[in-house]
Amino acid sequence: MTDQQSLLRLLPKVDDSLLVLRAAVKAEVPDMILKLAVRSVIDRERARLLAGDPSCCELSAEEWQGRFRQAVACRQQPRLRRVINGSGVVIHTNLGRSLLPPSAVAALGQAAGHYSNLEFNLETGKRGSRYSLVEEIICDITGAEAALVVNNNAAAVLLVLETLAAGQEVIVSRGQLVEIGGSFRIPDVMVKSGAKLVEVGATNRTHLRDYELAISSETALLLKVHTSNFRIIGFTAEVPAEELVALARQRGLAVMEDLGSGSLVDLSPYGLPKEPTVQEIVRAGVDVVTFSGDKLLGGPQAGIIVGRQEMIDRIKHNPLNRALRIDKFTLASLETVLRSYYDLDAALHEVPTLRLLVQGPDEIRRRVRRLLRRLGGQLAGSCVLGQQATMSRVGGGAMPEHGLASWALTLRPLTMTLAQLERGLRGLALPIIGRIEDEALLLDLRTVLDSEVTELVTGLVSLFSGDRGDLV
Repeated sequence: MTDQQSLLRLLPKVDDSLLVLRAAVKAEVPDMILKLAVRSVIDRERARLLAGDPSCCELSAEEWQGRFRQAVACRQQPRLRRVINGSGVVIHTNLGRSLLPPSAVAALGQAAGHYSNLEFNLETGKRGSRYSLVEEIICDITGAEAALVVNNNAAAVLLVLETLAAGQEVIVSRGQLVEIGGSFRIPDVMVKSGAKLVEVGATNRTHLRDYELAISSETALLLKVHTSNFRIIGFTAEVPAEELVALARQRGLAVMEDLGSGSLVDLSPYGLPKEPTVQEIVRAGVDVVTFSGDKLLGGPQAGIIVGRQEMIDRIKHNPLNRALRIDKFTLASLETVLRSYYDLDAALHEVPTLRLLVQGPDEIRRRVRRLLRRLGGQLAGSCVLGQQATMSRVGGGAMPEHGLASWALTLRPLTMTLAQLERGLRGLALPIIGRIEDEALLLDLRTVLDSEVTELVTGLVSLFSGDRGDLV
């Protein structure tokens, strides 16, 4: 027998480990979870041993059980978990983008726990359309003739192009051929839709004459893409929507604009850059406009299509629409958020995304000071706390070059490295997400809700005390 085989015999037996583990954990933990946890730990240590690392052979029975319990805790944790966002990025794609207002959360509960009139017309007693539940509200707010909602804006762009331009040419400015997160590229979407891309202009400057010269008998659409996730500055020019619409009318063509983040409120009075609103683009005469529901609008993930009745009707009847349709949860929460926009001033307070974007730095600094008082001397000797002016970001591909003046809680650990602190905060039962900057870990309080401050304090204290709040 080789030395390696002898070492393998020292690994604990699964059945024996399960007996001890079952007596140590909560009764409601399923036996399957325990078996999977034990086997995963033993398999991992066996692989290390075969790779030449015999350290597992030095583990005591108590240490093996500790590893088993930790593996059970990991398997018991939901994969989709709540976190505290201290990054300062308001529409953080990796952290779930926009927060929903309490009214929308309540609407989700109603939709989940009860039957609904999702596709049932209460007036006629016959089958209804799920799209009608929000179409009128969207049209009221945007001024469009008709509307349709699909599962995200990439789907909206694909569906419109496939409906209106499959097999035909779509003319777009070279400077608008964007790529956003997840390698979503306008040219690639055109290929999938069957439309033929025709690039015009230069990277930094495109003129109306460029579109005029490119139009042929094969042209179906003039496409304008809002470059929401990057900016070309300096010697630049692009064609306004109104001029594209006028040209399209002369040539019997349609104009489509992908607004991306799609705002329903002009945020420039609050110090943010002027972005075109959906209402402005609709008034300019653009035939079809697409935008996201979970970015500047502040709702759930959705792709919203608005425009002329005739074109929206064609898009609705595309068989691809069935594959891209939204469910009752999106409809319930989207309707609630959209209703906030009947009063734009109220929306700034009711829609969390808008509220976080327009809050001033003085308000955020007062929150940092309250947090410092709450922490008091609880971290003395283990961490130096402070406050620092910083810059938040809008996120979600919107206003990429614009920072929002903010304030952050700073942590300079004395008992661990910054990397260990950042990793430890992510490993808490309620993870806390911050960023390392200027030799400190920063928690930007713009994106930490008032209701989360107590939990933030608890998490920080538990990390430095060594109690991470494991589930088992």
